[in-house]
Amino acid sequence: MFELFQFIARSRNFILFVLLEVLSFYFIINNSNYWSVRFFNTSNYYAARLLSWSNAAREYARLRQVNADLAQENQRLNTIVTQLQQLKPQGPTSYKTDSIFATRFKFMVARVINNTTQYANNYLTLDKGTADGIRPGMGVISPTGVVGKVKTCSEHFSVVTSILHSEFMVSSRLMKGGEIGPAKWDGVHPDQMKMLYISRNTKMYRRDSVVTSEYNSIFPPGIMVGRVLRVRMAPDQTFHDITLDLATDFNTLSFVYIVENKLQTEQELLEKTTEPERK
Repeated sequence: MFELFQFIARSRNFILFVLLEVLSFYFIINNSNYWSVRFFNTSNYYAARLLSWSNAAREYARLRQVNADLAQENQRLNTIVTQLQQLKPQGPTSYKTDSIFATRFKFMVARVINNTTQYANNYLTLDKGTADGIRPGMGVISPTGVVGKVKTCSEHFSVVTSILHSEFMVSSRLMKGGEIGPAKWDGVHPDQMKMLYISRNTKMYRRDSVVTSEYNSIFPPGIMVGRVLRVRMAPDQTFHDITLDLATDFNTLSFVYIVENKLQTEQELLEKTTEPERK
Protein backbone atom coordinates (compact mmCIF):
# COMPACT_ATOMS: atom_id res chain seq x y z
CA MET A 1 0.00 0.00 0.00
CA PHE A 2 2.88 2.36 0.86
CA GLU A 3 4.43 1.73 -2.57
CA LEU A 4 1.10 2.65 -4.21
CA PHE A 5 1.05 5.98 -2.40
CA GLN A 6 4.65 6.58 -3.43
CA PHE A 7 3.75 5.89 -7.07
CA ILE A 8 0.79 8.33 -6.91
CA ALA A 9 3.00 10.97 -5.30
CA ARG A 10 5.65 10.59 -7.99
CA SER A 11 3.11 10.64 -10.83
CA ARG A 12 0.74 13.24 -9.38
CA ASN A 13 1.36 15.74 -12.18
CA PHE A 14 0.67 13.21 -14.91
CA ILE A 15 -2.41 11.85 -13.11
CA LEU A 16 -3.75 15.38 -12.65
CA PHE A 17 -3.17 16.07 -16.36
CA VAL A 18 -5.10 12.95 -17.36
CA LEU A 19 -7.98 13.79 -15.04
CA LEU A 20 -8.20 17.33 -16.42
CA GLU A 21 -8.16 15.99 -20.00
CA VAL A 22 -10.99 13.59 -19.23
CA LEU A 23 -12.96 16.35 -17.51
CA SER A 24 -12.44 18.69 -20.49
CA PHE A 25 -13.50 15.99 -22.89
CA TYR A 26 -16.62 15.38 -20.78
CA PHE A 27 -17.61 19.08 -20.84
CA ILE A 28 -17.04 19.28 -24.62
CA ILE A 29 -19.24 16.24 -25.23
CA ASN A 30 -22.04 17.47 -23.00
CA ASN A 31 -22.08 21.09 -24.19
CA SER A 32 -21.75 20.59 -27.94
CA ASN A 33 -24.31 18.68 -29.99
CA TYR A 34 -21.86 18.22 -32.85
CA TRP A 35 -19.13 16.62 -30.72
CA SER A 36 -21.69 14.64 -28.77
CA VAL A 37 -23.01 13.05 -31.97
CA ARG A 38 -19.49 12.42 -33.26
CA PHE A 39 -18.49 10.78 -29.99
CA PHE A 40 -21.46 8.45 -29.84
CA ASN A 41 -21.19 7.52 -33.53
CA THR A 42 -17.50 6.74 -33.14
CA SER A 43 -17.98 4.81 -29.91
CA ASN A 44 -20.83 2.80 -31.46
CA TYR A 45 -18.67 2.00 -34.50
CA TYR A 46 -15.79 0.64 -32.40
CA ALA A 47 -18.15 -1.14 -30.05
CA ALA A 48 -19.75 -2.87 -33.06
CA ARG A 49 -16.32 -3.81 -34.43
CA LEU A 50 -15.28 -5.22 -31.07
CA LEU A 51 -18.53 -7.20 -30.82
CA SER A 52 -18.00 -8.52 -34.36
CA TRP A 53 -14.48 -9.69 -33.51
CA SER A 54 -15.76 -11.28 -30.30
CA ASN A 55 -18.50 -13.16 -32.19
CA ALA A 56 -16.03 -14.27 -34.87
CA ALA A 57 -13.65 -15.62 -32.22
CA ARG A 58 -16.52 -17.42 -30.48
CA GLU A 59 -17.73 -18.97 -33.75
CA TYR A 60 -14.19 -20.05 -34.65
CA ALA A 61 -13.83 -21.74 -31.27
CA ARG A 62 -17.08 -23.65 -31.97
CA LEU A 63 -16.06 -24.83 -35.46
CA ARG A 64 -15.07 -28.29 -34.23
CA GLN A 65 -18.47 -28.83 -32.64
CA VAL A 66 -20.22 -27.36 -35.69
CA ASN A 67 -18.33 -29.76 -37.99
CA ALA A 68 -19.22 -32.68 -35.73
CA ASP A 69 -22.90 -31.69 -35.81
CA LEU A 70 -22.81 -31.39 -39.61
CA ALA A 71 -21.19 -34.81 -39.87
CA GLN A 72 -24.00 -36.31 -37.80
CA GLU A 73 -26.61 -34.61 -39.97
CA ASN A 74 -24.88 -35.84 -43.15
CA GLN A 75 -24.90 -39.36 -41.72
CA ARG A 76 -28.66 -39.18 -41.35
CA LEU A 77 -29.13 -37.73 -44.85
CA ASN A 78 -26.82 -40.35 -46.39
CA THR A 79 -28.98 -43.09 -44.89
CA ILE A 80 -32.19 -41.55 -46.26
CA VAL A 81 -30.75 -40.90 -49.74
CA THR A 82 -29.30 -44.41 -50.00
CA GLN A 83 -32.60 -45.99 -49.01
CA LEU A 84 -34.48 -43.91 -51.59
CA GLN A 85 -31.98 -44.84 -54.29
CA GLN A 86 -32.34 -48.53 -53.48
CA LEU A 87 -36.14 -48.37 -53.60
CA LYS A 88 -36.13 -46.48 -56.93
CA PRO A 89 -36.63 -48.71 -59.99
CA GLN A 90 -33.49 -49.08 -62.09
CA GLY A 91 -33.75 -48.76 -65.85
CA PRO A 92 -36.93 -48.98 -67.92
CA THR A 93 -38.43 -51.82 -65.86
CA SER A 94 -40.78 -51.38 -62.92
CA TYR A 95 -38.77 -53.74 -60.69
CA LYS A 96 -38.40 -52.55 -57.09
CA THR A 97 -36.27 -54.04 -54.33
CA ASP A 98 -37.82 -55.12 -51.04
CA SER A 99 -37.50 -52.93 -47.97
CA ILE A 100 -34.92 -55.17 -46.22
CA PHE A 101 -32.57 -55.00 -49.20
CA ALA A 102 -33.10 -51.25 -49.58
CA THR A 103 -32.21 -50.55 -45.94
CA ARG A 104 -29.16 -52.82 -45.77
CA PHE A 105 -26.65 -49.95 -45.55
CA LYS A 106 -25.95 -48.24 -42.23
CA PHE A 107 -23.65 -45.22 -41.79
CA MET A 108 -21.44 -44.30 -38.82
CA VAL A 109 -19.45 -41.09 -38.36
CA ALA A 110 -15.73 -41.19 -37.53
CA ARG A 111 -12.95 -38.62 -37.31
CA VAL A 112 -9.70 -38.97 -39.30
CA ILE A 113 -6.74 -38.75 -36.92
CA ASN A 114 -3.98 -39.81 -39.32
CA ASN A 115 -3.75 -39.87 -43.11
CA THR A 116 -1.03 -40.39 -45.71
CA THR A 117 -1.00 -39.61 -49.42
CA GLN A 118 2.72 -39.69 -50.31
CA TYR A 119 3.34 -43.44 -50.42
CA ALA A 120 2.55 -46.18 -52.92
CA ASN A 121 0.27 -47.78 -50.31
CA ASN A 122 -1.57 -45.25 -48.15
CA TYR A 123 -3.71 -45.69 -45.05
CA LEU A 124 -5.94 -43.66 -42.74
CA THR A 125 -6.52 -44.01 -39.00
CA LEU A 126 -9.99 -43.37 -37.53
CA ASP A 127 -11.08 -42.76 -33.95
CA LYS A 128 -13.67 -45.58 -33.95
CA GLY A 129 -13.10 -49.29 -33.41
CA THR A 130 -14.74 -52.56 -32.46
CA ALA A 131 -16.34 -50.93 -29.41
CA ASP A 132 -18.34 -48.80 -31.85
CA GLY A 133 -19.36 -51.74 -34.05
CA ILE A 134 -16.61 -51.31 -36.66
CA ARG A 135 -15.11 -54.41 -38.25
CA PRO A 136 -12.65 -55.13 -41.08
CA GLY A 137 -14.13 -55.08 -44.58
CA MET A 138 -16.49 -52.13 -44.08
CA GLY A 139 -16.44 -49.38 -46.68
CA VAL A 140 -15.47 -45.80 -45.87
CA ILE A 141 -16.72 -42.72 -47.72
CA SER A 142 -16.41 -38.96 -47.31
CA PRO A 143 -19.08 -36.29 -47.85
CA THR A 144 -17.84 -36.08 -51.46
CA GLY A 145 -16.89 -39.62 -52.45
CA VAL A 146 -15.16 -42.96 -51.85
CA VAL A 147 -12.31 -43.13 -49.30
CA GLY A 148 -11.39 -46.79 -48.79
CA LYS A 149 -12.04 -49.97 -46.79
CA VAL A 150 -11.44 -50.85 -43.14
CA LYS A 151 -8.35 -53.08 -42.87
CA THR A 152 -7.84 -53.69 -39.14
CA CYS A 153 -9.51 -52.58 -35.90
CA SER A 154 -8.65 -52.27 -32.24
CA GLU A 155 -11.18 -51.46 -29.55
CA HIS A 156 -11.08 -47.71 -30.17
CA PHE A 157 -9.26 -47.23 -33.51
CA SER A 158 -9.43 -48.46 -37.10
CA VAL A 159 -6.92 -48.49 -39.94
CA VAL A 160 -8.39 -47.96 -43.38
CA THR A 161 -6.85 -48.97 -46.70
CA SER A 162 -7.10 -45.82 -48.78
CA ILE A 163 -8.15 -45.88 -52.42
CA LEU A 164 -4.67 -44.34 -52.87
CA HIS A 165 -3.28 -47.87 -52.57
CA SER A 166 -1.62 -49.96 -55.27
CA GLU A 167 -3.91 -52.95 -54.69
CA PHE A 168 -7.23 -51.22 -54.05
CA MET A 169 -9.88 -51.30 -56.78
CA VAL A 170 -13.52 -50.25 -56.69
CA SER A 171 -16.15 -51.31 -59.21
CA SER A 172 -17.31 -48.12 -60.93
CA ARG A 173 -19.81 -47.00 -63.54
CA LEU A 174 -19.87 -44.15 -66.05
CA MET A 175 -23.05 -42.17 -65.52
CA LYS A 176 -23.59 -41.23 -69.17
CA GLY A 177 -21.86 -44.11 -70.91
CA GLY A 178 -23.22 -46.72 -68.52
CA GLU A 179 -20.09 -48.90 -68.81
CA ILE A 180 -18.76 -50.63 -65.69
CA GLY A 181 -15.09 -51.09 -64.87
CA PRO A 182 -12.68 -51.00 -61.94
CA ALA A 183 -11.15 -47.72 -60.79
CA LYS A 184 -7.56 -48.00 -59.51
CA TRP A 185 -4.89 -45.54 -58.37
CA ASP A 186 -1.79 -45.49 -60.57
CA GLY A 187 0.47 -44.27 -57.75
CA VAL A 188 1.24 -40.89 -59.34
CA HIS A 189 -1.08 -38.06 -58.30
CA PRO A 190 -3.05 -38.26 -55.02
CA ASP A 191 -5.98 -36.44 -56.66
CA GLN A 192 -6.27 -38.69 -59.74
CA MET A 193 -6.87 -42.35 -60.56
CA LYS A 194 -7.49 -44.56 -63.57
CA MET A 195 -10.64 -46.30 -64.78
CA LEU A 196 -9.79 -49.60 -66.47
CA TYR A 197 -11.22 -51.92 -69.09
CA ILE A 198 -13.66 -49.52 -70.76
CA SER A 199 -14.07 -50.54 -74.39
CA ARG A 200 -12.73 -48.20 -77.04
CA ASN A 201 -16.18 -48.37 -78.66
CA THR A 202 -17.76 -46.67 -75.64
CA LYS A 203 -18.57 -43.01 -76.22
CA MET A 204 -16.80 -40.93 -73.61
CA TYR A 205 -17.83 -37.56 -72.16
CA ARG A 206 -15.40 -35.20 -70.47
CA ARG A 207 -16.38 -34.44 -66.85
CA ASP A 208 -18.75 -37.41 -66.88
CA SER A 209 -19.43 -38.58 -63.32
CA VAL A 210 -18.03 -41.94 -62.25
CA VAL A 211 -19.84 -43.60 -59.33
CA THR A 212 -19.73 -46.90 -57.49
CA SER A 213 -21.57 -49.65 -59.35
CA GLU A 214 -24.01 -52.25 -58.07
CA TYR A 215 -21.31 -54.93 -58.42
CA ASN A 216 -19.79 -54.70 -54.94
CA SER A 217 -20.93 -55.44 -51.41
CA ILE A 218 -18.89 -52.73 -49.68
CA PHE A 219 -20.21 -49.42 -51.00
CA PRO A 220 -23.76 -48.38 -51.83
CA PRO A 221 -24.19 -47.83 -55.57
CA GLY A 222 -24.07 -44.23 -56.73
CA ILE A 223 -21.27 -42.95 -54.44
CA MET A 224 -18.99 -40.56 -56.33
CA VAL A 225 -15.56 -41.85 -57.31
CA GLY A 226 -14.56 -38.95 -59.56
CA ARG A 227 -15.06 -37.25 -62.89
CA VAL A 228 -13.51 -38.00 -66.27
CA LEU A 229 -10.51 -35.69 -66.64
CA ARG A 230 -8.72 -37.11 -69.71
CA VAL A 231 -9.39 -39.85 -72.27
CA ARG A 232 -6.64 -41.23 -74.48
CA MET A 233 -6.59 -44.14 -76.87
CA ALA A 234 -3.65 -45.62 -78.75
CA PRO A 235 -4.45 -47.21 -82.15
CA ASP A 236 -3.34 -50.67 -80.98
CA GLN A 237 -5.22 -50.60 -77.65
CA THR A 238 -8.52 -52.33 -76.90
CA PHE A 239 -9.52 -50.05 -74.03
CA HIS A 240 -9.63 -46.35 -73.32
CA ASP A 241 -6.92 -44.82 -71.13
CA ILE A 242 -9.16 -42.89 -68.72
CA THR A 243 -7.90 -40.54 -66.01
CA LEU A 244 -10.33 -39.50 -63.29
CA ASP A 245 -10.30 -36.40 -61.14
CA LEU A 246 -10.93 -37.84 -57.66
CA ALA A 247 -14.06 -36.69 -55.84
CA THR A 248 -12.41 -36.97 -52.40
CA ASP A 249 -9.74 -34.47 -51.41
CA PHE A 250 -7.49 -36.53 -49.13
CA ASN A 251 -5.52 -33.47 -48.04
CA THR A 252 -8.53 -31.98 -46.22
CA LEU A 253 -10.25 -35.09 -44.84
CA SER A 254 -11.67 -34.50 -41.37
CA PHE A 255 -14.81 -36.62 -40.96
CA VAL A 256 -15.72 -39.82 -42.83
CA TYR A 257 -18.63 -42.25 -42.84
CA ILE A 258 -18.12 -45.96 -42.25
CA VAL A 259 -20.59 -48.02 -44.27
CA GLU A 260 -21.99 -51.23 -42.85
CA ASN A 261 -23.74 -53.55 -45.29
CA LYS A 262 -25.92 -55.64 -42.99
CA LEU A 263 -26.34 -58.27 -45.73
CA GLN A 264 -22.65 -58.38 -46.74
CA THR A 265 -21.78 -61.57 -44.85
CA GLU A 266 -24.78 -63.42 -46.27
CA GLN A 267 -23.91 -62.34 -49.81
CA GLU A 268 -20.21 -63.23 -49.55
CA LEU A 269 -20.88 -66.64 -47.98
CA LEU A 270 -23.31 -67.50 -50.75
CA GLU A 271 -20.91 -66.37 -53.47
CA LYS A 272 -18.10 -68.46 -51.97
CA THR A 273 -20.14 -71.63 -52.49
CA THR A 274 -19.86 -71.14 -56.27
CA GLU A 275 -16.08 -70.52 -56.32
CA PRO A 276 -15.12 -74.20 -56.85
CA GLU A 277 -17.35 -74.32 -59.92
CA ARG A 278 -15.58 -71.31 -61.44
CA LYS A 279 -12.17 -72.93 -61.28
